[in-house]
Amino acid sequence: MNGSTVLIVDDEQTLARSAKAFLLDHGYEAEVTGSGEQALELLERLQPDVVFADVRLPGMSGIDLLKRIREFDPVLPVIMLTAYGSIEGAVEAVKLGAFDYVKKPVDLEELKLLADRARENRQLKQELSYYRRRATEDVGFATMVGQSPAARAVLERARQLAELADTPPVLLTGETGTGKGLLARAIHASGVRAAKPFIEVNCTAIPATLMEAELFGYERGAFTDAKESKPGLFEAGEGGFLFLDEIGDVDLSVQGKLLRAIEDRAVRRVGSVRERKIDVRIIAATNRDLEREVQRERFRSDLYFRLAVIVLHVPPLRDRGEDVVLLTEHFLRLLNAKYGRSVRDISAPARELLLSYPWPGNVRELSHVIERAVLWSRGPTLEVEHLSLTSPDHGSSAEPHAVGQPSLPPQGVDLAHWEKAMIERAMRDAGGNQTKAAQRLGISRDTLRYRLRKFGVQP
Repeated sequence: MNGSTVLIVDDEQTLARSAKAFLLDHGYEAEVTGSGEQALELLERLQPDVVFADVRLPGMSGIDLLKRIREFDPVLPVIMLTAYGSIEGAVEAVKLGAFDYVKKPVDLEELKLLADRARENRQLKQELSYYRRRATEDVGFATMVGQSPAARAVLERARQLAELADTPPVLLTGETGTGKGLLARAIHASGVRAAKPFIEVNCTAIPATLMEAELFGYERGAFTDAKESKPGLFEAGEGGFLFLDEIGDVDLSVQGKLLRAIEDRAVRRVGSVRERKIDVRIIAATNRDLEREVQRERFRSDLYFRLAVIVLHVPPLRDRGEDVVLLTEHFLRLLNAKYGRSVRDISAPARELLLSYPWPGNVRELSHVIERAVLWSRGPTLEVEHLSLTSPDHGSSAEPHAVGQPSLPPQGVDLAHWEKAMIERAMRDAGGNQTKAAQRLGISRDTLRYRLRKFGVQP
C-alpha cells in the first residue's frame, strides 16, 4: 500500500467506478464524484495526492475546476480526462497547469501509470520545497553575527533590499573573507524569492573561454563538444538570484554580453539566434576597486554603473571591534557540536590577542583559526597557545601565522624574496590549486600566474 489518495471527477459513472476499483486493487485510496462543485467540497477533507478530472463536466467545467484547484494547492497534480472532440480543452488545461491529459476510452493501466508519475512528481516537489526552506533557514539574517556599528549598518541596508519584490542589481564590496557570499545568501533567503534558486558563480574559477557558455548556455553543435543543448546559469536561476562572485575577474570579452543580459533581462545561448527572456535578480561581489579597474580599462564603465545601483561595503573584521569575540563564541558553539568538544570559555590573554590581531583573512581566517584551536585544545578554555597567531605587540607564538600576515619582511630579507616565499606558502597550503592560492592571497588567478612566472615558481 502506498497510502496515496486519488480523486476522480467524472459524470460517466461506469468509467469512474472502474477506475476507482482498479486503483484500489493497486494500493491507492480512491474517491469518485460527478461534479466540480462536489470535488471542491471533498478537496479539504480528502487532501488527495492526484486528481483526475473530465474536461466536460455538468455545471462547473473541468477547466474552471482546474483553476480552483490551483488556488487551493498550486502543486497538486491534476490529470484531465478528454473525449476525442475536446482535445483542445485538454491542451488548454495543460497550459493552465494541468499535469497531463489522457484520452477516452481510458486504458486503466495507463491511468495507473499516470497516477504513479504524478504522485512521484508531487513528492519530489514537496522534498525540494522542504530542502529549500531548510537552506534558507540556515543562511538568513538570523545567522549573521555582529553588533558593531559597521556590521549593523550594512545588515540593515541588506534587510531593506530583501524586502523589495523587484531587487535592483546589488554590488557587494570588501576584502576577501569578509562574508560577502553569506550576505548575498541572506538577502535571497529573507526575501520573496527565497523558495526560488540561488545560483552562485565563482567567476575566478571559470576560464574566460568557457564563461560565456556557462552563463548563457549553448545549442547543440555550437562548438565541437556541444553534443546537446544546455541552458546556462542565467536560465538555471529563473525566478531567483544569480550571485556573481569576484565579478572583477570576468574577461572584458564577456562583460558586454553580461551587461546586455542584465539590462534586457534576456539571454541568447551560444549558437542560437533566439533570445530567451529571464527573470533573475543579480548580486555581484568583488574584493577589487572596480572604479580603479574602470580607469585602467580593465572593467567596462557601463557594466560597473549598471551593477553599482546599490553598493554595500562589507567591513573588514579589524574594523568591527568586539564582533571578533562574538564571532569566536559563535564558531565555538558550531565546532563544539561538530567535533564533540566543550571549549566554552576564552581566557583574558586569548581575548586580548583576538581583539588586537589585524585579521588579514577576515572572518574566514577567524573561522579556520578557531576550528584548529578547538581541535588542539584539551580543556574547556581557549588559550593563546591554541590560536597559533602572531601578536602584533608580543612577537610570535608557538606557530607563525599563515599567508596574508600584514607584517614587514624580517630585517635584511629582500622584498621580492619575501613575496616569493608567501606565494610558495600559499601554493603549498592550497595543495597546488591556483584558484585557492589566489583567493588566500587576495589577488586574481591571472595575477598569481604572472607572479609564478616572474619568480620561477613551479605550479
